[in-house]
Amino acid sequence: MNQPWQQPPQQPNPYGQQPPPQQPGPYGQQPPPPGYGPQQPQQPYGMLPHAAPQYGGPGGFPPPPAPFRPGNVGLAVLLGVVAMLVGAGVYGYILKATDGAQIGYLAIGVGALVGAALGKIGGRNAVLPAVGVVLGLLGVYLGQIFGYALALSDFLNVPVTEVLFDHFEVVSKAWKEDLGGMDALFYALGGAGAFSTARKLGG
Repeated sequence: MNQPWQQPPQQPNPYGQQPPPQQPGPYGQQPPPPGYGPQQPQQPYGMLPHAAPQYGGPGGFPPPPAPFRPGNVGLAVLLGVVAMLVGAGVYGYILKATDGAQIGYLAIGVGALVGAALGKIGGRNAVLPAVGVVLGLLGVYLGQIFGYALALSDFLNVPVTEVLFDHFEVVSKAWKEDLGGMDALFYALGGAGAFSTARKLGG
C-alpha cells in the first residue's frame, strides 16, 4: 500500500531561534523591508554640513571684486614736476662734483623718481607713462644745465642763480658744445625709467 503524503518537518533555524513574526504597522500596513526607508543624504567627499564652503555673493557665487578707483591725475602730474626738479638738482650736483662725468644710473634715478610720483598718486592711467617720458627727458636736460651752471658759478665766483638768469646763453652754449652720442643714451634711460616705473606702480 502507498503511504499517505506527510508534510516534511521544518528545519530548525541555524541560530536556534525562530524569526519573530512581523508586526503590522500602526495603520494596518506591513513595515517596509530594510533598505527602502528614507535615507539620509550623503555629503560629498565626507564633509560635514557645517564644513561646506560658503560664499558671500547671492546664489552661492563669490562676491564681486572691488571697483577700481582711479587716482588723482592732476596732483600726480604736479608731484611729478616736483620730483623732476628734485632729481635734476641732484643730477646737477653730482655732475659738477664728478667734473662732468655722467653716470647712467643717475639718469635712470631721475626717471624712476618721476615715475614713482606719477604712478603712486595717479594710479592706472594711460596718459601718465607718456607724461613720465617727457618729464624724465626734461629732468636729465635740466640736470645737465644745472651742472654746467654750478661749474660756471664756481669759475666766475658768482651765485648760481645769477648764472642761470643772467648768463644762461653761456651755459646753453657750453652744453651744446659738449653734447655727444652718449648723451642720447642718458636721455633714453631717463625717459625709460619714468615710463616703466609709472606703469608698474600705477597698475
